[in-house]
Amino acid sequence: MSAALSHPRLADCRRLFLRNYEVYINIGVHDFEKRGEQRVIINVELFVPLALSTPVEDKLREVVDYDFMRATIARRVGQGHIHLQETLCDDVAKVMLEHPHVRAVSVSTEKPDVYPDCDAVGVEVFRIKEV
Repeated sequence: MSAALSHPRLADCRRLFLRNYEVYINIGVHDFEKRGEQRVIINVELFVPLALSTPVEDKLREVVDYDFMRATIARRVGQGHIHLQETLCDDVAKVMLEHPHVRAVSVSTEKPDVYPDCDAVGVEVFRIKEV
């Protein structure tokens, strides 16, 4: 379970997640990175108040749809070259947090093919909506 759930403002939330979403995108600051796509693994956690995400009628309209996470990422990566993973994380987190039911978000990106001697290099950001 995410350590963010211990934050007092998230005590009444459920956590939705998109785990290990693999995309191929143009990302990086080096010339060789600008010539082609790289594999990037994206993880998203959304924190949604139980009062806004507990279905009564077992209907999709009563919850935050997982498609929202994938569509948000697809729109951002479709906008063209990104220099930094920090930019990608911040952009995705900002749009996720604009959803009226989302109270907090965590986004991480990993580039698993950068160095042969480690699993990945990456960035993670966590944001809570201002009250």
